[in-house]
Amino acid sequence: MKNRRKWLLLATLIALAMAWQLLGLSDYLTLETLKNRQQAIGHWTDAHTGLAAMLYLLLYVAVTALSLPGAAVMTLAGGALFGLPLGVVLVSLASTAGATLAFLIARYLLRDWVQRRFGERLRTVNAGIEKDGAFYLLGLRLVPVFPFFLVNLSMALTPIRTWTYAWVSWLGMLPATVVYVYAGTQLVKIESPADVFSPGMLLAFSLLGLLPLLARSVLRLLERRQRLAHWPRPRRFDRNLIVIGAGAGGLVSAYIGAALKAKVTLIEKGEMGGDCLNTGCVPSKALLRTAERLADIRRAPALGVTGTDATIDFTEVMARVQRVIARIAPHDSIERYTALGVEVITGTARLESPWTVRIDSAEGERRLSARHIIIATGARPFVPPITGIETIDYRTSDTLWQLQSLPRRLLVLGGGPIGCELAQAFARLGSEVTLVEMAPRLLMRETPEVSALLAERFAEENIRVLTGHRAIGFERADGGQRLRCETANGGTIELPFDEVLVAVGRKANTDGLGLDTVGVSLRDDGTIEVDDFLRTRCPTIYAVGDVTGPYQFTHTASHQAWYAAVNALFDPLKKFRADYRVIPWATFTDPEIARVGLNRSEAEARGIPHDITRYDIDDLDRAITDGAAEGFIEVITAKGKDRILGVTIVGRHAADIIAEYVLAMKHGIGLNKILGTIHIYPTMAEANKYVAGQWKKAHTPQRLLQWLEHFHRWRR
Repeated sequence: MKNRRKWLLLATLIALAMAWQLLGLSDYLTLETLKNRQQAIGHWTDAHTGLAAMLYLLLYVAVTALSLPGAAVMTLAGGALFGLPLGVVLVSLASTAGATLAFLIARYLLRDWVQRRFGERLRTVNAGIEKDGAFYLLGLRLVPVFPFFLVNLSMALTPIRTWTYAWVSWLGMLPATVVYVYAGTQLVKIESPADVFSPGMLLAFSLLGLLPLLARSVLRLLERRQRLAHWPRPRRFDRNLIVIGAGAGGLVSAYIGAALKAKVTLIEKGEMGGDCLNTGCVPSKALLRTAERLADIRRAPALGVTGTDATIDFTEVMARVQRVIARIAPHDSIERYTALGVEVITGTARLESPWTVRIDSAEGERRLSARHIIIATGARPFVPPITGIETIDYRTSDTLWQLQSLPRRLLVLGGGPIGCELAQAFARLGSEVTLVEMAPRLLMRETPEVSALLAERFAEENIRVLTGHRAIGFERADGGQRLRCETANGGTIELPFDEVLVAVGRKANTDGLGLDTVGVSLRDDGTIEVDDFLRTRCPTIYAVGDVTGPYQFTHTASHQAWYAAVNALFDPLKKFRADYRVIPWATFTDPEIARVGLNRSEAEARGIPHDITRYDIDDLDRAITDGAAEGFIEVITAKGKDRILGVTIVGRHAADIIAEYVLAMKHGIGLNKILGTIHIYPTMAEANKYVAGQWKKAHTPQRLLQWLEHFHRWRR
């Protein structure tokens, strides 16, 4: 129904425009006609000023609303017929009303379609318009060189509010309106509308158009100074950069600062390397490797290997995890960063001013100042306020590595990546694992098909998965521990366990930093609020990694660190907006699940026109030889094009295979070029070429093939 109304409106507009041309009405809106009839029209206007003004307003609004030629002549006519004061008022009202109507018509007809089709590429533009649209629009309106009908059309496709568009348009068009109306009062001297603006005047208006952008910069500078006005600024700074937190984001920030020859201090109250090294990525992947080898041994008969047996020494498994951490630790050590030129301090940091940090360490209290500060304190496991949780000995991804014996019954609370990875690992090591998830399925960020595939694998490995179950309370009874859950149908069940792993999310580490002291604000989810340049509301302080988001991945923290460090060291000379267009991630279950960009569900939910190309890995030679013939690659491309919008891979080594698509999306490489790239046979990466081949086959022009068939028949 809505589309029908749009087509009807479009047809009406086209009919009006054609009628305007066919009836020759545009001939009346020429400078020659106006000059020839000025005296007659002027006499009638003097006799019927009110009616003439009303008719003039309506005609002007119609011309501008329909984007018809003649607005410049109409403006000159306003001065010629009504004089400068009344002419300015009439033209100003009519041009604003007409421009707003043109804006609304274009928005109604085109904005939804444009945003659906190009929303991803326009995301930065939309964000900029929402934030500073008034300044940009004012700059465009102040420069008469820009055709106003293009301004109406282009701004209609953005999120700018109608009221903002109307009053800014009025203000921006006012100077040119005055010039044109005044020129109209001197109509006898004008041979062409182009005569109104001399090159010098056009240059002056162009410079005037820069004023809004300069005003925006001045306002931001004043806002910055106002936020810092209450604090005494040090006459000299001890450091160029202070980094709080030595996880991935903090380490990379400090490294970049030192590489750029800045004087950098890195403060860490715990262990160097942060969660990823000590309690996250590294230990979990070491444990997953052991669990994977056990699974391979159990599948060995399928490869013709018999008589295999394996027993678990859980103490040795956990000892190996610690050896792996110890081997990688030198990469993130105090010694390495000291050798790189970074001063590393072990202690607790607290902000005392926008430039000053108080450090409490074993050596005592110390204060350091820096031009800029980067907060990279990461996040910690979130422990939900479930009744009775304080009475049990729960584990998180931080404390799990203290286990010395394999739990017979492990309860995992949370069906996200951490919960799924560790549930499968412990099940393979020999625990009876029950996974409880409040959502209707596992891995809610993935498609339902991926969730179902993983749930099926978990069932094969005797992992009990209870989705749609909400934890009500923990309790100790009969010498044991149990969890009461509300089921999807409203009933309750009790789940006994020996150990419970709480893996329901993470919470930003912001406590005790003194953020409120310096005016750093938090979002509703507790993360630090930053702008596009990773700067907090206190302009000397930046934040990166899990403490700010939006992605809580080690590689994203490192990615942000480059932007934060460079922006902090070179602002206001140069700044870079953080680029989140191509962020990959993976869940290291078996099979692995890797993602970059949009998946099928997100593309459909956003109404983005797209094609889906799928290749099932069970047809891949290398997967068959390895006994890993399962999973798929699903590529989302722009409708009718080979431009990649997103990729989901499920299967062995998915996190490695997806790197080719990350590179392709980052640098605008389409499936055609992937198809034309030689891939080694036999490898898992060949699947990327095969999926590109399937896309090509589906998009081959059939008429061309028919013509070729005739051509080859003729040649025979």
